[in-house]
Amino acid sequence: MRPPLWLRRLGASCLIGGQTITAIARGRINLNDLSEQMLEAGPGSFLIVAITALAAGTVFNIQVAAELTKQGAGVAVGGILSVGLAREIAPLLTATLLTGKVATAYAAQLGTMKVTEQIDAITMLRTDPVEYLVVPRVLALVVMAPVQCMVFFVVGVWSGQVSSTFLFSVPPTVFWNSVRSWLEPSDLPSMLVKAVVFGLQIAVIACGWGLTTKGGPKEVGTSTTGAVVMILVTVSLMDVLLTKLLFGE
Repeated sequence: MRPPLWLRRLGASCLIGGQTITAIARGRINLNDLSEQMLEAGPGSFLIVAITALAAGTVFNIQVAAELTKQGAGVAVGGILSVGLAREIAPLLTATLLTGKVATAYAAQLGTMKVTEQIDAITMLRTDPVEYLVVPRVLALVVMAPVQCMVFFVVGVWSGQVSSTFLFSVPPTVFWNSVRSWLEPSDLPSMLVKAVVFGLQIAVIACGWGLTTKGGPKEVGTSTTGAVVMILVTVSLMDVLLTKLLFGE
């Protein structure tokens, strides 16, 4: 009995990921396409990441700071927010946003090229489609995902400080002292490690689903949807593993 289609495509994506890492290690990088992909994965996505971080920091504070100030523990607001953002909220929400903004574009672009036989044409020109199309996309997301994650963290903490000061009268110095005392030296590096792993997952699965698209134009939409679902599931599972490895005592 043949394995289900999603499992076969996941296996193909893993093989494509291995080829991509090998090509990067050998320095086979299409620099022209890399700059274009980095613009899409970076500056092209900054606004949505910043807006979501602004909302996340404020909403978190409305929920948490209100209860803490009632209990006379307002001094802990900044610490709880910063730890929550660094260890879980920032990398996971950034990955979700990049899945919706960047991974869908990757899967749709490569899926369209596959069904219109452009991939076959590239292969006939003795050009490796993985090196030409996948390497720049994967490298761009691996580089830009931690940058986006750091933007999310900074904006989220800043919005938390502003909202806690204006809504709950927590002095800024108290808030920032709490942040410094609660954050561990390893929290931010661990956050960036999560972001890099998630970025690699998102790009490899999106490109894998795009390159394994079969049929007509209708299948491009199906592939894009399937890629998003698989990315969200695998990122959630990887998040559990990384949280245990990086933050588990």
